[in-house]
Amino acid sequence: MNFPADIDRHPCIAVIWRATVLSMLSLALVFPPLASGQTKAGQAEGESESRDDLFAKLAADVDALQRQGNIVKRVVQLVRPTVVHIEAKHQEGNERYARRTVEEAGSGIIIESGGKHYVLTNRHVIKGSGAESIKIKLADGRSIYPRKIWEDPETDVACLAVEVKGLIPARLGDSRHVEIGDFVLAVGSPFGLSHSVSYGIISAKGRRDLELGDDGVRYQDFLQTDAAINPGNSGGPLLNLRGEVIGINTAIASASGGHEGIGFSIPINMAMAVVKQLLEKGTVTHAYLGVKLDSRFDADQAIRAGLPRGEGARVNAITPKSPAEVAKLKVGDVILSFDDVAIDDDTHLINLVSLTPVGTEVELRVLRGAEILEVKVKVGNRAEIE
Repeated sequence: MNFPADIDRHPCIAVIWRATVLSMLSLALVFPPLASGQTKAGQAEGESESRDDLFAKLAADVDALQRQGNIVKRVVQLVRPTVVHIEAKHQEGNERYARRTVEEAGSGIIIESGGKHYVLTNRHVIKGSGAESIKIKLADGRSIYPRKIWEDPETDVACLAVEVKGLIPARLGDSRHVEIGDFVLAVGSPFGLSHSVSYGIISAKGRRDLELGDDGVRYQDFLQTDAAINPGNSGGPLLNLRGEVIGINTAIASASGGHEGIGFSIPINMAMAVVKQLLEKGTVTHAYLGVKLDSRFDADQAIRAGLPRGEGARVNAITPKSPAEVAKLKVGDVILSFDDVAIDDDTHLINLVSLTPVGTEVELRVLRGAEILEVKVKVGNRAEIE
């Protein structure tokens, strides 16, 4: 087909004309002319058969897709009874400003420890609220109140004791095995819409420098996800496709206050380490090694030290009579792993040590010069040096 000779004098017409011609050419490729002797009736019959084949193939593809989708449905079915909606009230104000009632809403999961049931959530969801001001709504419609509350502001973890029949605890996973790209589900009560489900992947791990609220969260090791997390999701579970809780949804990065594809969850191993101490001792005691770490030890310095990439935490100083001195660690040592967990940087090591039960003996893998050493150390009580 020829283009009009003067088409370039009219640019808008030229664009429309060329688009029309290209569309006609595409149609000609998809629907070729009738073969010699083919009737319109024959064409219709052939098209009908072709469409039936396409519908059959489409149905097969949809069946395969639905089988994969059934995984998500089954996860939701298993997890829904373990997720709760939380409403908490507390008073704000002082002698200068009139006191007012502040209402918070969030989510939580039912867990079991020592044959008893608890609700695991974020501390900021129930902060400042007494047990009588915390309403827990179960998936079956019942409303209950906690018998006792434990909380740790340094990790933003809270645990609520509950006594009622028919509770179903969640199955907990191992957050050490979470990988970037894993498919995950977030369940909670965004904007008060209880038991809402969103779907996404793990976008990153080891986020540790977030500014979270006025209290701050000292010990951070967040999982990052693009599964939709909004106000009200706090305290709800992040799940893998096995239906196991791998994180507690805690925060979002947002300029608008709503979901923008960046949410953060506390790894379940970290949360449960805190819960274990809260239930056993009523408070969290943080451990220490007794080393001062080099915050400037970056990827370039790691490579110059002989490592294949940026990893590890370098020791700058050792506290006298500390666990590190007893274990004979030396200035210049690069700690590569702590209790079989590879160390990303100094903050990562501090978090791991701090959440280890005091008195636990762990094994360190250390780079000293050009040699890799295995060093055993028994972590001490940080409160003894603070």
